[in-house]
Amino acid sequence: MSVSNKIPEVSFFKFLKHANAILQNPLPFHAKNFDTLGDIFRLKIGFGKSVLFCRDAGLLQHALQKNQKNYTKSYIQTKDLAKYVGKGLLTAEGEHWQKQRKLIQPAFHKGQLKLLVDTIQKTILAELKNIKTGKPMDVFPVFNDLAFQTVIKSIFNINISNADIDSLQHTTEATQKMLVQELRQPFFVWWFNLSGKTKKHLDLTQNSRTILKRLVEKRKQSNGDHHDLLDMLLSAKYEDGSKMDENQLVDEILILFAAGHETTSNSLTFTCELLARNPAAQSKIASEIKKIKSESTDCMHWIKNASYTKLVIEESMRLFPPAYFMDRVNIEEDTYNGIVLPKGSNLLFSIYEIHRHSDFWKQPNKFIPERFLDENIKFSKNYFPFGAGPRMCIGNNFAMYEMILAIIALVEQFEIIEKESPIQIKPLITLKPHNAILEFKNRI
Repeated sequence: MSVSNKIPEVSFFKFLKHANAILQNPLPFHAKNFDTLGDIFRLKIGFGKSVLFCRDAGLLQHALQKNQKNYTKSYIQTKDLAKYVGKGLLTAEGEHWQKQRKLIQPAFHKGQLKLLVDTIQKTILAELKNIKTGKPMDVFPVFNDLAFQTVIKSIFNINISNADIDSLQHTTEATQKMLVQELRQPFFVWWFNLSGKTKKHLDLTQNSRTILKRLVEKRKQSNGDHHDLLDMLLSAKYEDGSKMDENQLVDEILILFAAGHETTSNSLTFTCELLARNPAAQSKIASEIKKIKSESTDCMHWIKNASYTKLVIEESMRLFPPAYFMDRVNIEEDTYNGIVLPKGSNLLFSIYEIHRHSDFWKQPNKFIPERFLDENIKFSKNYFPFGAGPRMCIGNNFAMYEMILAIIALVEQFEIIEKESPIQIKPLITLKPHNAILEFKNRI
């Protein structure tokens, strides 16, 4: 039996009918289809083109782990995203990805990350000074700047001009918005190309590459150890003893900007919003902070012992996963639970739906950090905040260190008060918050 007879379809005309709503937020459209059609359905997106949307955690685990050699990332990442950020770890495939992963992995080992903790902590404290007390404010810009500054200071532990930082941040965010338009309005891609809109954003990317090459060259001419990621990347060697060439190094840095700051700023904002709505959780974190800081002034001690803070962050990433979709394409025909997947099937897995699926989670829409006291949950097939398998996010430890330290610094200084309800979302390439209006009151 063919796959079309096994999987229900959503027509191209229905897709067009809801195109404007999908551009703003595709999740309600997909949720309705999942609820109506089941855990997998086919969406027609054009003549002869379709995508399989899936919230079956078992199939995701099958594609990411059990049969991962038969699955590759889709054209969206390997081509569409790559044209803006290059062929780094996130967008590379095959032997090139394996070679780069093996080279870069040591830079993100916990032992190496210890060298960055002080830089991360100083950056967090400096950026939190932008929080104003006593009046409602949108907290996302604060965390967005905090996360970008943390990434850039962790890569380049040197003084960089504000103009360069602003340019790099603007390009990272502008190209993401452009890519979202291209993906959600594929029927307008011809116009984006003809009008010069695509070229404008490619030119922004080229400008960022020029800035990064200048910074890398400056580092090569400097003396001493800077204890940052750039030092580690410049010293890393392939098996044949050679090092990354300049273009590949810039590709990897662009990927770190795109993946490293966006997901963290989103998660910190959602965590902050959840804490504002759950004062008891704030109190528990505040008590935990007093305890761990009375024991040591070492940031690594705080990270290792802020157990409840970590539970809160994990629950936040369950409810609002930054990477809310993952895509894969099967290289050869595959079968899963009687479903035949022809060669070249485009699969789009909804992490957002999996993380809220009532088959997998008790009270799935409720904020319950204590559920993660069960260690098995974190490593189950139903929880994918950083992906899974060989391509699990290389920066997961970096992100967790940064988020734990940021929440510690935030809750130690401020009481967070809810001002807007419910929590609003803006799904782009990652799951972004929208109108994250909160109020902060000095705790000390």
